[in-house]
Amino acid sequence: MTAPRTALRALVAAAVLALTAASPGAQAGPGPGAPGEFVTLRSVDPTIIHEMRYATAHTFVGERVDGYRQPVCLLTRPAARALHRAQVRLLPQGYSLKVYDCYRPQRAVDHFVRWAGDPDDQSMKGEFYPLVDKDRLFEDGYIAKRSGHSRGSTVDLTLVRLPARATRPYRPGERLMPCFAPQGERFPDNSLDMGTGYDCFDTLSRTDDPRIRGARRANRQFLQRTMADVGFVNLPEEWWHFTFVPEPFPDTYFDFPVHRRAVAGR
Repeated sequence: MTAPRTALRALVAAAVLALTAASPGAQAGPGPGAPGEFVTLRSVDPTIIHEMRYATAHTFVGERVDGYRQPVCLLTRPAARALHRAQVRLLPQGYSLKVYDCYRPQRAVDHFVRWAGDPDDQSMKGEFYPLVDKDRLFEDGYIAKRSGHSRGSTVDLTLVRLPARATRPYRPGERLMPCFAPQGERFPDNSLDMGTGYDCFDTLSRTDDPRIRGARRANRQFLQRTMADVGFVNLPEEWWHFTFVPEPFPDTYFDFPVHRRAVAGR
């Protein structure tokens, strides 16, 4: 085979590999930036409130989570546009969405897995999993080795009544209160009372748990109806967890870091 033909075949093979890696069905590895379908939520709707928990120390692992370099919400464009449609409906009613987490890189999920395997680290048990043994978090489904968040169309969020009250930052080492304590006792959050705080590893976090009644149940139902109307499906085990369907990347788990540069210009 001549040298020009060998070079041509090498170029074709490289192009095929590149297209395969970029296809929605491929398993994506670490990379510097997001595919073109990703945007910042603020570029689509700047009115939605952000409280990006995993970019802070107020997490169930007790520290900033790997991969969260900035407190920015990244999502696929269809998911972000759907949140905008929900927000347009909510604002005239005196409410706003507030996002806790959006796209989550695989390295963050790996951080959760390492943390779950360390029985000596119980620093945040008093707030996030007071009634669950840490060695059961995998078995009970609170921690997994893959997350739908890494596909870019899943979001954790709540509702806030407007005008939104300011919330104080978490102070590492402060006294922890159970995430299912009455709203006035658990860590302050300006959201509607949903019966538990965010990331509460407890059966009370199940969206339709019968023990959640009255206004708290009505608040969950309001959130669920609002999200369903714009194409999101709730995870029954977590009142705050919603996935937009159809997902642009249903089989791909991305690992680019959470940073504005990941979607520069979008």
